[in-house]
Amino acid sequence: MHPDPIPALKAGSLEVRLAETAAEVDASQVLRYQVFYDEMGAVPTTEMAEACRDFDVFDEVCDHLLVIDHKRDGVNAGVVGTYRLMRREHAQKAGRFYSSSEYDIRPLLAHPKPIMELGRSCVDLAYRARASTMQMLWAGIAAYVFKHGIDIMFGCASLPGTDPSKLALLLSYLHGHHLAPEALRPRALPGLYTAMNLVPLDGIDPKAVQAEMPPLIKGYLRLGGFVGDGAVIDHQFNTTDVAVVVKTDLVSEKYYKHFERTAGPSDNTG
Repeated sequence: MHPDPIPALKAGSLEVRLAETAAEVDASQVLRYQVFYDEMGAVPTTEMAEACRDFDVFDEVCDHLLVIDHKRDGVNAGVVGTYRLMRREHAQKAGRFYSSSEYDIRPLLAHPKPIMELGRSCVDLAYRARASTMQMLWAGIAAYVFKHGIDIMFGCASLPGTDPSKLALLLSYLHGHHLAPEALRPRALPGLYTAMNLVPLDGIDPKAVQAEMPPLIKGYLRLGGFVGDGAVIDHQFNTTDVAVVVKTDLVSEKYYKHFERTAGPSDNTG
């Protein structure tokens, strides 16, 4: 592993940085397996189940953002949070972006400025109630965005379950209020396309829907994020996926400055 590093950011015993070794990537895959398969009921391949790791071909070319708790160095290398970051250069090595298996992302590929796919986001169960862990991940993403001049982030975000009728309010709200502009709008691939506008908007209580929204999607929306056209049922992961598109200006301004303010200069390095 020879990642192009970002400044390491620290808050107490937590540090966010890119994985630097194969062992650290392995630790991120172990955490992903624990969250996606042990907790959420995803269906592993035989190889994944034997290794107790979530992995695919994209892991070999991407950057892996880690939150490490140095008080837990002896447990899975201290990795308690992770995000997989795939720039256009990484996708060229892999042959495609991960999202292209579910969505037509040609509008994003045509964008003239740098783009980045976010994926495989998860946080250790014991750290999920701590806002600081997710703040650290976002601070790391913001630093990465600064370093590489990323203009647009995108990826597949998940709603729990594979029955769209049980997610009708959430899907309809997202489609009705947060549909991406056509110039940047991914569309679910033919054969995978599941309509999102399932119920009339006038029958939706926005506050009630927002309370049920998964925290990650809610976070993207707070940053002015959009969703693509159509959801995709992912039976392996036991989820219903939506494509999310986020312009990075608010990520940089809101989260990076917020982290600097809350962590304080004594907790930051680099």
